[in-house]
Amino acid sequence: MSKIKPIHYKIQIKPDLTDFTFSGQIEILLNIPEPVDVVNLDIVEIEILNCEVNTGKDFETCSFAVFPENEEVRVSLPRKMAGEVVLLIDYSGEINDKMVGFYRSGYKQNGDLKYIAVTQFQEKDARRAFPCMDHPGKKAVFEIEMIIDRELSAISNTDIESEAVLENGKKQVRFHKTPIMSTYLVFFGIGEFEFIQDDKDRRMRAVSIPGMIEHTKFGLEFGRKALNYCEEYYKVPYPLSKMDLIAIPDFVFGAMENWGAITFRENLLLHFPGVTSRLGEEKICEVIAHEMAHQWFGNLVTPSEWKYLWLNESFATFFGYGAVDHYYPKWGVWYQFLNEQTNTALVRDGLHETFALELPGGKNVAINSSTAPIIYCKGGSVLRQILGYIGSDNFRNGVSHFLEKHEYSNAASHHLWEAFEAVSKEPVKKLMRSWIDQPGYPIIEVEKKGSTLELSQKKFTYLPNTSGQKWLVPVNIEVFDQENNSKIIKTLLDDKTGQVEIGDDAAAYKINSGQTGFYRVRYRNEDHFKALGEYVFNKKLKPEDRWGLQNDLFALVKSGTVLIDEYLGFLENYKNEDNYLPMISISGNLFNGYLILSDENRKKIALTGKKLLESSLESIGYMPVDGEAHTTAILREQILWHAVVFGSEKAEDFAMDCFKNLLNGDEIHPDILKSVMQTGAFNWSEDTIGWFDRRLMETQIEHERMNILNAMACFKDRSLIEMTLKYIMESVPPRNQFVPIIAMASNPYTVEYMWDWYISELTALEKFHPMLYDRIITGIVPICGIGKADEVNTFFNRYLAEKPKSEEVVKLALEKLNINLKMKIGHEN
Repeated sequence: MSKIKPIHYKIQIKPDLTDFTFSGQIEILLNIPEPVDVVNLDIVEIEILNCEVNTGKDFETCSFAVFPENEEVRVSLPRKMAGEVVLLIDYSGEINDKMVGFYRSGYKQNGDLKYIAVTQFQEKDARRAFPCMDHPGKKAVFEIEMIIDRELSAISNTDIESEAVLENGKKQVRFHKTPIMSTYLVFFGIGEFEFIQDDKDRRMRAVSIPGMIEHTKFGLEFGRKALNYCEEYYKVPYPLSKMDLIAIPDFVFGAMENWGAITFRENLLLHFPGVTSRLGEEKICEVIAHEMAHQWFGNLVTPSEWKYLWLNESFATFFGYGAVDHYYPKWGVWYQFLNEQTNTALVRDGLHETFALELPGGKNVAINSSTAPIIYCKGGSVLRQILGYIGSDNFRNGVSHFLEKHEYSNAASHHLWEAFEAVSKEPVKKLMRSWIDQPGYPIIEVEKKGSTLELSQKKFTYLPNTSGQKWLVPVNIEVFDQENNSKIIKTLLDDKTGQVEIGDDAAAYKINSGQTGFYRVRYRNEDHFKALGEYVFNKKLKPEDRWGLQNDLFALVKSGTVLIDEYLGFLENYKNEDNYLPMISISGNLFNGYLILSDENRKKIALTGKKLLESSLESIGYMPVDGEAHTTAILREQILWHAVVFGSEKAEDFAMDCFKNLLNGDEIHPDILKSVMQTGAFNWSEDTIGWFDRRLMETQIEHERMNILNAMACFKDRSLIEMTLKYIMESVPPRNQFVPIIAMASNPYTVEYMWDWYISELTALEKFHPMLYDRIITGIVPICGIGKADEVNTFFNRYLAEKPKSEEVVKLALEKLNINLKMKIGHEN
């Protein structure tokens, strides 16, 4: 990387929302440590019109050459120069419709189509809006000015410093200088925005398109709470004078942590009473808290290379749940962390095609279906493991130490471990090297001999491996005596094998108590594992541990170590289960097995699923009630739909009655609305697609749009399936097309058609945003390719030879297909 460093950017942008173009002028103050006659800057899809360099009192014209294949402009200086050098560049560009760089987003107002223009720069797309050194380590101060139509509003990272009326209906808006920061965190946007300021913390402000501002109040209130939580926990004040939460109609990601100007998909900020479900409310809070944590992790302290991106995202993931739990402890968000984050990471990292948290060789990273489960989910889970090892006080003090030492600067992984080790006096650096530098995780096998547990570790993968890897593993063991009293034994497994004395009076033991460790467990003593089932049935084990036992067993089913019958037999211990965490996992595991297996095995899964889910629904009730537990509400939504698929007449009758009421204009409780619409599509006629179309076109609520699109993926009839696929490509906005496509890839009645459809629509699908296209590949291939594995593999071998950019995601999808195929064949023999 070049030793030249930017110090200050002064940017003027003149956007035109009529022809969707912009002109720009940028003045870059550089520090050049050694004499050079060429300066390289990053650009993509912008045209350089003129370039000058300040040679003292005056500017002198520079020649330049653009190299699109390298995303680079090379500026030739008039002579070798060093020290502080100022470049002045005039350029122009397009306000594109790609949801990246400086782009436009449309919305309807009184029947008219209108636009806003906003930016999305992570990881390396600031270069689409201005020439720069587009790397997280190249921090600088930014001074932004916009020339816009007078009736429009402008937003950037900082407060407005001044506004001045210009000729021709324009105005000049200047913003205060930013703190020193990375290019990917810069934001600017224009449009007919509406604003609302928090009445308790004037730093907090919400922003929306016209007519939506009232619906930001729920998110704005929690945003204030999340900001307060972060300041108190980190013991480092938020350094900017304002914090905007901005709802954007067209947005690829969930949200983006631009410093002082966080952008969101509308469904993750806007709240609509009677429409937004309790799960939707929780997701709004989690995403706000996630992005708020980024204001410190990523913005204040930035990774020195993209290989350390996990530092940003793992902390934001972890504290996203932590902040919500702080204010809503009864929501059970740490249960959801295990199911949504840890389990997702265990599944992803159990592939051969995986990578270390700290990317080797400084590899450039793109957030996609391959990388996100490692960088976000595994990273957050490893942090939870560290907290369990060093304790909450040491963890909190270590975080503060890290932030204070590296604020306004860049950091690497080892800086964090050094901070944790400094405050805890534990061997954190040694421990974390084994978790950060190498891919994968272990399965710990345990066998009881006398009063001793013999532990051994090896790498877990769904497909066979010959790895000799080992990890430094913090192991918590809950040991029960004959009177059902329990104690926790902690040990550090630092070799391939180890022994733990648990005493002669031990009646049972559970490895990975509380599921704080990032590993799987296999019990070698079959009689003991069956005995643990009684502790599940009697609920003597915590919900986390009831979750972990069956979830690890299902992983062994997918790896071919045990058959589905053993898993289904063990689930007999859960017939009285109504806790969210075990039940949501069981429902998901059974549904996954149902999609993969066939004939008698599918029937057995459906029978078990029907019995368990009906029992749980009878216990919690089919209809939401006021005052019920938050986790009860979000459990019902998923298991109601799965119960219908498994053949539950009770669940189907209930949901269809609700759907008929919905067709008659009645309101349906938002906590079951999605499942009700899914069931309606699953069981209704051709007329239903017209009803869904009308409802989708009429609603202005993104949360409802997502529910409708998920429901439209649930038709059984082939003609309706074909109509829906055509409708998706012709009528659904690009930001949302992936939603029903991925949902259709897990509909038992559409699975057989999706691969051929993917091939037929390949040219159109390749035009999707890269992240959304990646999701479609990983959504379709693993399940829909099972009956056509040879064809799928042949196609992608040829495809990758021509388009290697998709290699990472394609290899992941093909390995998942191989795992599923192996599981299916293994149960047919």
